Amino acid sequence: MDYIKEKLIKLLEEDIGFEDITSKILPDVDAKGYIVAKENCYVSCLEYGKFLFESQNCRVNLLRKDGDFVRKGEKILEVSGNIRNILSTERTVLNVLSRAFGITTMTKKCAEKVNARVAATRKTLMRYLDKKAVEIGGGDTHRYRLDDMILIKDNHISVIGLEECIKRAKKLSFSKKIEIEVTKKEDAIKAAEMGVDIIMLDNMSPEEIRDTIQTLKSKKLRDKVLIEASGGINLDNIEKYDQVDIISLGFLTHSVTSIDISLEIV
Repeated sequence: MDYIKEKLIKLLEEDIGFEDITSKILPDVDAKGYIVAKENCYVSCLEYGKFLFESQNCRVNLLRKDGDFVRKGEKILEVSGNIRNILSTERTVLNVLSRAFGITTMTKKCAEKVNARVAATRKTLMRYLDKKAVEIGGGDTHRYRLDDMILIKDNHISVIGLEECIKRAKKLSFSKKIEIEVTKKEDAIKAAEMGVDIIMLDNMSPEEIRDTIQTLKSKKLRDKVLIEASGGINLDNIEKYDQVDIISLGFLTHSVTSIDISLEIV
């Protein structure tokens, strides 16, 4: 949380600059306001909005908790304190929360459509906040960082080949799972035979994935690996891929549709 707080304060400092000169036209008085949903959504990362307001000596009362469904027009949090402090913090809070709500809401929609585990990727802008929003929406964070797990991708394979990558990965650490990204059935079979933990079928059609899984079953390899599908999957076609264990979705965090929320002073 300390790392995230530092990032949030940086965002606030970037927005305020030396001072919020517009808010100086207002009297030095206390006020109260509410963050209100302008559309239906699931909320998340509320403590980050609370932290930002409190860092400017405002008081916050959370009216909802992470994961709650909120309808258009409903209040999410109450903030009170010096009006100048509230308004100078408003935009940063709204930016952070609207992004988090958007990620959580889309993750929830995707997760409700399939039995497979929906996962994020490292295609993030606000890494820990984005991943937390995915988790609150019922998704899996996948790797937070490069040191979480071994994931052999196409560029690794292009240098020394698939088999050599797996052999070397197995020598790195017994405590780290090994995942490999492949684009064709033959490579998936080879990886399974060599004992990787997870096989990512990248940019393969539902039909190609089904064929790959059937071949793994016929060779009695299916139960020995987790199968992840990735690439070209979205809310409209995700159900076609519900034959795997994991569906990773880059768009959850790299193409976020922020939720419309506003601060209303009363």
